[in-house]
Amino acid sequence: MGKNLAKKYNPKEFEERIYKYWNENGYFKAEPNEEKEPFTIMMPPPNVTGKLHMGHALNNTIQDTLIRWKRMEGYETLWLPGTDHASISTEAKVVAKIESEGKSKKELGREKFLEEAWAWTEEYGGNIRNQLKKLGVSCDWTKERFTLDKGLSKAVEEVFIRLYEKGLIYRGDRIINWCPSCGTALSDAEVEHEEKQGKLWHIKYPVKDSDEYIVIATTRPETMLGDLAVAVHPEDERYKHLIGKKVVLPLVNREIPIIADEYVEMEFGTGAVKITPSHDPNDFEVGARHNLGQLKVMNDDASINEHGGKYQGLDRYEARKQIVNDLDEQGYLVKIEDHTHNVGHCERCKTVVEPIISKQWFVSMKTLAEPAMKAYKEGKVKFVPERFGKIYMHWLENIRDWCISRQLWWGHRLPVYYCQDCDEVIVSRETPEKCSNCESTNIKQDPDTLDTWFSSALWPFSTLGWPEETEELKYFYPTDVLVTGYDIIFFWVIRMVFSGLEHMGEVPFNDVVINGLVRDAQGRKMSKSLGNGIDPLEIIDKYGSDALRFTLVTGNTPGNDMRFHMERVEASRNFANKLWNATRFVIMNLGDEIISEEEAKELLREEDKWIISRINDVVKEVTENLRKYELGMTAQKIYDFTWNEYCDWYIEMVKTRLYGEDENEKNTARYVLLTVLKDILKLLHPFMPFITEEIWNHLPGTEKSLIVSEWPKHKEENNYEDSVRRISFVMEAIKSIRNIRAEMNVVPSKKAKVIFVTTNEEIKDTLLKGEEFFVNLASASQIEVKENKDNIGEDAMSAVVESCQIFLPLEELVDIKKEIERLEKEKERLDKELDRVNKKLSNEGFVNKAPEHVVNAEREKKVKYQQMMDKVLERLNNLKNR
Repeated sequence: MGKNLAKKYNPKEFEERIYKYWNENGYFKAEPNEEKEPFTIMMPPPNVTGKLHMGHALNNTIQDTLIRWKRMEGYETLWLPGTDHASISTEAKVVAKIESEGKSKKELGREKFLEEAWAWTEEYGGNIRNQLKKLGVSCDWTKERFTLDKGLSKAVEEVFIRLYEKGLIYRGDRIINWCPSCGTALSDAEVEHEEKQGKLWHIKYPVKDSDEYIVIATTRPETMLGDLAVAVHPEDERYKHLIGKKVVLPLVNREIPIIADEYVEMEFGTGAVKITPSHDPNDFEVGARHNLGQLKVMNDDASINEHGGKYQGLDRYEARKQIVNDLDEQGYLVKIEDHTHNVGHCERCKTVVEPIISKQWFVSMKTLAEPAMKAYKEGKVKFVPERFGKIYMHWLENIRDWCISRQLWWGHRLPVYYCQDCDEVIVSRETPEKCSNCESTNIKQDPDTLDTWFSSALWPFSTLGWPEETEELKYFYPTDVLVTGYDIIFFWVIRMVFSGLEHMGEVPFNDVVINGLVRDAQGRKMSKSLGNGIDPLEIIDKYGSDALRFTLVTGNTPGNDMRFHMERVEASRNFANKLWNATRFVIMNLGDEIISEEEAKELLREEDKWIISRINDVVKEVTENLRKYELGMTAQKIYDFTWNEYCDWYIEMVKTRLYGEDENEKNTARYVLLTVLKDILKLLHPFMPFITEEIWNHLPGTEKSLIVSEWPKHKEENNYEDSVRRISFVMEAIKSIRNIRAEMNVVPSKKAKVIFVTTNEEIKDTLLKGEEFFVNLASASQIEVKENKDNIGEDAMSAVVESCQIFLPLEELVDIKKEIERLEKEKERLDKELDRVNKKLSNEGFVNKAPEHVVNAEREKKVKYQQMMDKVLERLNNLKNR
């Protein structure tokens, strides 16, 4: 405490110190507390080896704003942090490291490789935690979790076994996303679709014992080696006579049936499609309906296998080249078209993903999806904005079984064991000593690990100690709100909902707040390839964390992307600077003692009641907006009130009282200045925690830290509607006077009489009582209040404000003769500029040869000079004809 607030706002001097102070004093910690209501947020876990980017900064700023607000409202707030082990990305980085050392994953073996992976994680795993701390996140670091923690691993194993025992986990051959480079199955979330320019090959499939043929089109000719049918629509008149017959597969000479299936779109392409059940998810379903069986023609490295005849051993793209050449030579190739289509790539290594049949472990989703849909329909899970609920429902209504096994070593290993003698499958919490079927001891554990999303689906309850019934689990579950991006509604949100319902009997959270992407100033997605990424830590280093946070929040509306402009960061820093300087002014004028609320209320003036009433309104609006998760709107309201009403108006209004001799006036103004400032700091704290805490600790009467101070409450007794109406009128009148003076280029030091004409008694009273405001804030030498316009004169400048006319006699504002001379000179200057720019633009050589931006600049100058000239002529005309 004290009055030694630094002269200049410099966040580097206090942000790190304050964060350490909060953390060391346990302000972030949460424990079950029966005397308080819980409020819980689970941090979406970033990748353990990740680095803070703008998306993280936005997402965590939103969460921190909510948690700080609720902490001040008196809730027992738990914001639980943690990181995800990120199977594929971490394994890829570790593999790259050991290969750079001349070793390989295979040579090391599983145990040694995992040692390397843990070492890598320990070395790089703390980076994002430290970066989040710089952002100011007030999460409970004592409860930080990692998805490979012992407790979370136990939860993962327990869920797998329980679902298996209920028949909801099974092993089977199905189409999955396969990365030939990483050598593993991928979830849909790990596949990035990019629009690529490719080809569409049209191929003749001859009908057996006939001169007819069917033309099919494909983007992947190499998969034709695995074709098991050609399908047409049952109602397609062109092909009805061929249904049940066979075609001879080109190059392979295998006979395959022509089948009828409603999956085929008659209007698309030729109305006939090749069916390759082992290499396409839709074909897989068709094949199952028609009992076509399977024929896989690729190895795991995407080379052609033994079923590919002469193409065996070729890479898929080399095989494609040769197949197309052979089709052409043998007369089967009808045509090749350019074709733009979306191609799936592995998000880690960027290899084109191959849809392929594979024996994997799956979760049967239909049974689990039903309760998740019901929870949404009954309003137990709400989305902000609501439109994202449709995406949630669409995914659930069209859900497919979930492939959960990964051919990786880093992750949760499947609790599955195989008897090598009788092929018995054993799912067990402990390593079995012998086969439950044949009692053989020749047992091996499945080498696969689980999809990363399998463990993160349990995040809201596994982090609280489940499957143990801990006090934390009983108190903090279900959580209150999830803040996440719209791109993982299916991959994460849905899985947490059905997992929570299945294992806890309750939804994991009530509200899902969706944040958009942070794009660059041009609206482009930030990416390494574009080189347009902005490092949040560099922004924090230059402008401070508060400026970054405020920029992210004020530019944000739920569910929508935002553009990141450096100018807005500078504006946020300027706002912090404005608050800092206003505080220094208040502190320097406080005196030794602050009077009590009771004493102050007896002495309040109109402007005091106005600002007290306005902050009271803002408290109500801000709290209501926060409840609706309208953080951007909330922050803007606090900004507008602080800058415009408190700093630019109220402080200016009370300066004469502070500098005067009346101690009662001084003390009342001091009390109101300090009281309103404290409420501003409280409202602003969730958004700009560092500067508000630093200022708070320099104000008198602030025993508790701001982070745990009480959130302001709206009070009916602080509504002064009459005062708000009166002061609002005074402010509008002052603005009008300032506008007139600005139009006439009158310097602020030049005083002039202001005449008000009104018959409204309340306005008359307001004007007479508020004369000092016009003298101090509108450069009035005096004011005169009249009921009519008699004797005002024709040369007065005028404006109208709510039942009142304002007149400023011209001769008091300017020396008319000198002003005419000045305007004549300005007209002469503008004539020359317009003549110059017109000559340039009428010169065809200049217009045709100069760069476009140079020509456009001259056109803009012409418009600007003409607008200036119009104003000069208008004012000259007014002065000369007065």
